[in-house]
Amino acid sequence: MQFRGKYQGSSFSELLDVDYSHLRLNWSELSGSFDASAIPHGTTVMGFKYAEGVVIAGDRLATMGHRVASRDMEKVYPTDAYSLIAIAGAAGPAVEMARLMRIELEHYEKIEGESLELEGKANKLSQMVRQNLPAAMQGLAVVPLFAGYDRRRNVGRLWGYDMTGGRYEETDYEATGSGGIYAAESLKKSHRNNADRTESLRMAVQALVDASDEDRATGGPDVVRGIFPIIDFCTRNGIERASESEIEAVFREIIAQQSGRRGNAS
Repeated sequence: MQFRGKYQGSSFSELLDVDYSHLRLNWSELSGSFDASAIPHGTTVMGFKYAEGVVIAGDRLATMGHRVASRDMEKVYPTDAYSLIAIAGAAGPAVEMARLMRIELEHYEKIEGESLELEGKANKLSQMVRQNLPAAMQGLAVVPLFAGYDRRRNVGRLWGYDMTGGRYEETDYEATGSGGIYAAESLKKSHRNNADRTESLRMAVQALVDASDEDRATGGPDVVRGIFPIIDFCTRNGIERASESEIEAVFREIIAQQSGRRGNAS
């Protein structure tokens, strides 16, 4: 595949910067024209390791100050067959970063004839987060999680980031967003690296329920509207998304147990 521009490498982001910079939206310039707090923000996402690989989950609520901006925002995106990104922060830049990450990996594979190693993918996302720093300093921060199944090591792996592009590989679990601290506290009590799929699904749902109970910007399962969190499993066989019926069944079980404990306490 040949390009007539100046750039001849395998990075799609660098191709845009060198030959098509007019197509890149500068979020730092845009944020100066309005109140950054008045745009939609995605809230809670988390990831953790389990016996077969890694789990990435996110609630569906997006907020704009104290208002609900969206009840069904998608915050978990497959970036290729064996990796995922979960986004929290300013919704516009976050979604753009997730989509650009997927194109970046597809472009690399087309040019090089092979896929980038999982750690290389994590490094690439770190560069994207760092490039967003000027916008982040003006209120348009993006703080993602990245996870995947490392087919070379035969293990699931997980990375957290800060808004400067700092990249940190996690050994057990990580959560970010406004309710991330509460999701992490829930996982601190329940998480086991050798948990099976059923146990892992329950841990994910429980953590999101706990986060939504403490953080008003985090949305739990909405059985009235039929809106449920996104929970993806990534293993040696690729990515599998938990069905809404599975998530609803676990949620109803958790609520029944919590109601039972309150009833016994009275």
